[in-house]
Amino acid sequence: MFVQLNSIKMYYKRYGSGRPLILLHGNGEDHTIFREVIKPLSKNFTLYLPDARGHGRSSGTEEFHYVDMASDMLQFIKKLRIESPAFYGFSDGGIVGLLLASRRPGLLSHLIISGANINPGGLKAELRIPLKISYFWSRDPKVKLMLTEPHISRSQLRAIRAKTLVLAGGRDLVKESQTREIARLIPRARLRILKGESHESYVVHNKTLAEIIEHELLR
Repeated sequence: MFVQLNSIKMYYKRYGSGRPLILLHGNGEDHTIFREVIKPLSKNFTLYLPDARGHGRSSGTEEFHYVDMASDMLQFIKKLRIESPAFYGFSDGGIVGLLLASRRPGLLSHLIISGANINPGGLKAELRIPLKISYFWSRDPKVKLMLTEPHISRSQLRAIRAKTLVLAGGRDLVKESQTREIARLIPRARLRILKGESHESYVVHNKTLAEIIEHELLR
């Protein structure tokens, strides 16, 4: 299905019934990374799986900015009249979730983020260096986004009121110090560092994510 948001047409899929839960993918991906969690989660939740602007089947854009993507998600929630949704965001999707929750306290019932950073310096060198090389040759605006944004302040994190779970793999591409800072600054946020997991190993095409989300939202 498509919905007109701001200057784009956003594609999304909807599954299941129950409490609303939005799942947002990371940079260069689309909603299909969540295919393994659809069946288990749709038993208890109405799932909304959008493709971010310029990703999947959603319409493109010349430039990418996280604030625009957060604005898209706000309009998505309003247009579809989704009441007090829980929001899960992976990587770039997590950044969008942080911006959305900080700008509209009270909009989300729960916020769960995986492998999100609050500034470009939060990325480990093992990711930043390949990204710089990639951008030198490709000039891909999605790569530029990761190299130049986000810039989320401490005051923005402190403004979040949703019940928040901050996740990262023990071998994540985001510095653990920054992950811990995010969890420390968001009021009453909980932190889980998953030993042995990488940035995406427990998320992309993996049922482990469903277990984590269910445990958080149904406890």
